[in-house]
Amino acid sequence: MLNNFEFVNPELFWLLILLPVVGLWYFLKRNKQIPSLSVSSIQGFKTSKNWLARLRPLLFLLRLLTLAAIIVAMARPRTVSQTTRTVSNKGIDIVMAIDVSASMLARDLKPNRLKALKNVAAGFIKDRVTDRIGLVEYAGESYTKTPLTSDKSIVLASLKSIEYNTIIEGGTAIGSGLATAVNRLKESRAKSKVIILLTDGVNNTGFIDPKIASELAKEFEIKVYTIGLGSNGMAQSPIGIRADGSFQYGMQQVEIDETLLKEIAKTTGGKYFRATSNTKLEEIYTEINALEKTDIEEFKYTNYTELYRPWALWALALFLLELLLRFTLFRSFI
Repeated sequence: MLNNFEFVNPELFWLLILLPVVGLWYFLKRNKQIPSLSVSSIQGFKTSKNWLARLRPLLFLLRLLTLAAIIVAMARPRTVSQTTRTVSNKGIDIVMAIDVSASMLARDLKPNRLKALKNVAAGFIKDRVTDRIGLVEYAGESYTKTPLTSDKSIVLASLKSIEYNTIIEGGTAIGSGLATAVNRLKESRAKSKVIILLTDGVNNTGFIDPKIASELAKEFEIKVYTIGLGSNGMAQSPIGIRADGSFQYGMQQVEIDETLLKEIAKTTGGKYFRATSNTKLEEIYTEINALEKTDIEEFKYTNYTELYRPWALWALALFLLELLLRFTLFRSFI
């Protein structure tokens, strides 16, 4: 409550310093405030303690309270409340094409490449509050995991469910993954259309040439950011499957077709990144997030509730009470 409370003219509170000064003056002059009658002797008068005389300083106290209430009213106390309305002027449609081949289980990123990607991509999706996002999976073939949607809960649930499986044909069909992503965006009317293509290998299967797919992206004015995922040198990667269905790991050379990924990015006006660690992957998605911003217009409305009126009414009531008492109970005939 106090955080939303303010005084428009707080400097007027300096006037409150006058009240104790006036009070001191009244105390020093109190004996001269009541008219007196001088007589040679009061032996013929009956004396008694007058309670009204003792309460007479109440009139002065009411006057001080009146002045204090007036000063507070002049300082204009009020409460402030603010409402905000945001309007997105330029929506961005983003499709994330994710390689789900067996090599994505390599452990050069922790706990493995696929899980590291999912953790970072989830944060990226949460940051794109006003944009539509879709997901494409690809290995030896590709398919749409989630079409473009602004419902981030659906996208995040789909991302979480992405796992390596044997249903999709093995291999890395970069051209097919890119073409499927382009197909999801080609009819989009968004001002900016973006594909984030991630792979940890080379194009070794599929019916679509990655270069043709990148030309299609360019024709539909789709920008492609490519990410090569994997450390430099050797990495602990799946090399076989045991009888119980678990993977057998061994050290293998990391092979990423960086030349192809750079060419795709250059053709479409995007940018190529190499993620060799979890930290580097996070930095890449942070950079892409900064490069592809949605313009948001924010309107703020401030409402003021003036509270000086009750103080002014209290001042009036105290002043009238003082006048009433002064000309009734405390009326002097001398």
